[in-house]
Amino acid sequence: MKNLPTDLLRAFVTVTELGGFTQAAEWLGRSQPAISLQIKRLEQLLEQTLLIRSGQQLELSQSGQLLFRYAKQILAINDEAVAQFSKTSVSGKIHFGIPSEFATTLLPKIVGRFAQAYPNVTLEVNCALSKQLLSEPERHRYDLILALHDDPSMAGDNLVKEDDLVWVTGTDHDAHLQVPLPLIVAPKGCIYRKRGIEKLRESHRDWRIVYTIPDLTGIQAAIDEGLGVTVLAKSTVPENLRILKPSEKLPKLGKVGISLIDQSNEPSEAITRLMDFVKASL
Repeated sequence: MKNLPTDLLRAFVTVTELGGFTQAAEWLGRSQPAISLQIKRLEQLLEQTLLIRSGQQLELSQSGQLLFRYAKQILAINDEAVAQFSKTSVSGKIHFGIPSEFATTLLPKIVGRFAQAYPNVTLEVNCALSKQLLSEPERHRYDLILALHDDPSMAGDNLVKEDDLVWVTGTDHDAHLQVPLPLIVAPKGCIYRKRGIEKLRESHRDWRIVYTIPDLTGIQAAIDEGLGVTVLAKSTVPENLRILKPSEKLPKLGKVGISLIDQSNEPSEAITRLMDFVKASL
C-alpha cells in the first residue's frame, strides 16, 4: 500500500491555490526547484500527471482535481490531529473579522473545529462586508481579517486563494431565463453585486434587482424559492443551489482574491494556529 507524504500534498495544494511554483516556494519557505521536485515525486508516486501548464498558467488535470479534494481533507485532519496534542499550551483571545458571504459556509466549519482543538482560546467573530472590515478605523478592531478583493493582485502578500465567481440559481428553477434577469444581491459595497452588474452591463444584458438582502442565508432562501439569481464565490455555494454553466449564456465573472491579514503587532501562537485552520478550510 502506497502512502502519500503530507509534505508532498502540502506542496501540491499550495501550488494549486497560489497558482505557481514560485509563489508556493515563497509561502512554504522552500526553493522553487525543491517545490518542483516534490510535485514530480507526487506524480511518480501516483503515476499520474497532476498539473498542466497552459500558457502562463497552471491547470489541474482531471487526476489533479480529484487529488486536490482528497489532499485538502488529509491535510485538515493531519493539522487537527497535531493541534490536539499541543492544545493545552495554546490560549488567548482572538478578534476575527470574516466576510458575510462566508458566514454560513466557512465560518461554522472553522469555529467548530478550532474550538474543539483549542478550547482555551476565545474566538470573537464579526461578520461584515469586506469593504467594512478593511475600512479605517474598523480594521483595527480585529486581530485577524479574512477578506475578499475585487482584484486578486490587491491582496499582495496576504493572498491565500483566488476563487472563481459564478452565477447561482435554485436547483429546480429557471430564473436565469427571465428577461430582464432578476438579481438577488447584498447591499452596495458587496464585491459580488458590483462584479455581476458590471458584467451584465458589458454584455448588454437586461437586468433588475428584485431583492437586496444583507446576509447569505436570506439570499440563499430567496434563490431557493426561484425568485432570482445571484453571484457567489465558487467555494461558498451551498449544496442546495446550482451553479449555472457557461452554456446557459450568462457573462463570465472572473475571479476574486481571498486574503488573510494578521493585524496583531506580535502574532500569538493562537493566531498562527487559527490562520492554519482557515487556510486548510478554504
